[in-house]
Amino acid sequence: MKREAHLAADGWPLRRTLILTAAGLAMFASGCAKRPVIAKRPPSTTSRGPATTSPAPSGTLSRPLPESGKPLPAGVYEEGIASWYGIPYHGRRAANGEIYDMHKMTAAHRTLPFDTIVRVTNVKNGKQTEVRINDRGPFVDGRVIDLSFAAAQAIDAVAAGIVPVRLELLEGPHALSSVFTVQVGAFSERQNAVRFIRALEERYQPVTLYPQDTPRGMLYQVRVGRVGSETEARQLAQRLRREEQVTPFIVRLTE
Repeated sequence: MKREAHLAADGWPLRRTLILTAAGLAMFASGCAKRPVIAKRPPSTTSRGPATTSPAPSGTLSRPLPESGKPLPAGVYEEGIASWYGIPYHGRRAANGEIYDMHKMTAAHRTLPFDTIVRVTNVKNGKQTEVRINDRGPFVDGRVIDLSFAAAQAIDAVAAGIVPVRLELLEGPHALSSVFTVQVGAFSERQNAVRFIRALEERYQPVTLYPQDTPRGMLYQVRVGRVGSETEARQLAQRLRREEQVTPFIVRLTE
């Protein structure tokens, strides 16, 4: 289950506008927050107190450069917004192949390897929890992790829906895949995704279609490139943002 939250409005001219809508996509378990829907292509006009220091697993994971360029506190891998998800994803297959259980301490992250253990701190109240990465997402600009319902409960994030967090890496797998791609959109109609791919193929290679079964039906993801480092993926994402006016998301390909 790779939950894709950005949905193109089918039938709209792709070269001018790619609008991704949240209508009908997943709702959070509590009903208090909608599962975020993202990545739009704009019209052509242009989630405690101080974080504890915890070193990243030796020789396993690289620390990405923060999008803002602002130095992170010692021991902190990433800062941003955390969301959470439950029903209707509960009982469906997660990206690593296991069945997602909203009552277990798991989370989705776009680039951390599966089975990485992460300490998540709610910056507003100092509450912490530890989760295991078993899924991919969230595909919303500015959000860095998607928590299970149980994990969100542990840091009092259920009612708020989204909270500012700090992520610290506690444990990671020894053998990692170092292949990344950039996701630039998702469509409910396959034909629209194919048209978008054909347009992108004039300037980028490879461009790939990834069908994904979601609680609300099939989504057809469009992903660009296949590179060997997150740095290269960031460079490609910047180019796509600039030239194609999309909201790109770097994704580690399945380990």
